[in-house]
Amino acid sequence: MEQTQTATSPRTSPQPVFGRAWVMLGIATLGFAVNFWAWALLSPLGPLFRERGTLGSLDESDVALLVAVPVIVGSIGRILVGALTDRYGGRVMFPSVSALTIVPILFIAFVGQSSYWLIIAGGFALGVAGTAFAVGVPFVNAWFPPDRRGLAIGIFGSGMGGTAISALTTVRLYTGVGKTSPFLITAAVLVAYAVMSWLVLRDAPGRTVPTTPLMTRLPGNARLPITWQACILYAVAFGGYVAFSVYLPAYLKTDYALTPADAANRMAGFVVVAVVMRPVGGWLSDRFGPVPVLAASYGVVVVGAGVAATHPLLEHIGTVAFLAMAAALGAGSGATFALIARVTEPSRVGGVTGLVGAAGGLGGFVPPLLMGYVYGRTDSYAIGLWMLSITAAVTVVLVVTVVSRTVNTQSSAPIQP
Repeated sequence: MEQTQTATSPRTSPQPVFGRAWVMLGIATLGFAVNFWAWALLSPLGPLFRERGTLGSLDESDVALLVAVPVIVGSIGRILVGALTDRYGGRVMFPSVSALTIVPILFIAFVGQSSYWLIIAGGFALGVAGTAFAVGVPFVNAWFPPDRRGLAIGIFGSGMGGTAISALTTVRLYTGVGKTSPFLITAAVLVAYAVMSWLVLRDAPGRTVPTTPLMTRLPGNARLPITWQACILYAVAFGGYVAFSVYLPAYLKTDYALTPADAANRMAGFVVVAVVMRPVGGWLSDRFGPVPVLAASYGVVVVGAGVAATHPLLEHIGTVAFLAMAAALGAGSGATFALIARVTEPSRVGGVTGLVGAAGGLGGFVPPLLMGYVYGRTDSYAIGLWMLSITAAVTVVLVVTVVSRTVNTQSSAPIQP
């Protein structure tokens, strides 16, 4: 028999958070950033491999597959890793994921770069690094009281900025120091983190451990109403963030004739705003509830994408539109996991997080493919941006109707510590 889904209801006054919880949050966020750094190692190198012919003659589809394999595997792998974290806790899973990631990194450094298919195989195994997200959310959730979980999980989520470390350092190390250097440095950092997390991390006192078998919990988690609702929300919010961070430079170079350097700098600004706003979205959800924060976030995307579709002047209206969307997508991502923490039984948070995280990671691949397809046939990005605006509008309706009813239904359930 399935366990009943319980929820947390808003508190009238904040509960105290002891210093040890903040230490655990800091170490978890560091682990998320380090693993995401490793997860993104191949992305900056894909175009370089093609340009230099290091792996033979590659076309765009070959490079796309090389970059996509770790992301897809990491996204889908979150489903299993999230459920395992519910069972074994972050104290076991964080060092385990970090240690396992070292193996494919060393394989790529010393073996994989001799062949395209060997590096694809290494990238497949490297996907394990992307599952760290599904470890951290239930771990952090258990350490904080209900009225602080939105902020705490939002702060943890800012560790996604670890991908920026890879973007800024990988190519420079590869070309300036040696082709194994970015991999060896990342492996060394992962070794240090795996040891530190094993010695320092501790699961929260009183953590709820599920007693049902894994293969029973996985379909049970998938059937929870909050799971499919949050999957849609996160696919739009985090998927939109991933899509823009991948596709924005190409869009700006093509539609606004910017130099590659200028386009990359503007993309970096978009990423920074989104990362900073993720904990803000969680904090606002703690104060005002996740539903109004989510509705406002997707509402901003509706307007921002609609404005961008009209091809406004980039230096004024266009920049404001894109940065507003970055802020909204970041806040929406943080609010989504504040919602999960509020209405999900603690012993199921990891399993639900895994499914939702997978939806977000995979959601980032659809918009770039769609934008490229539409542009190739119409020479216009407007249709793709209008589709984003319409999708966000439908999501607003989902939030204020179905999601709102889910929150209201669970608000009368007992508060889980």
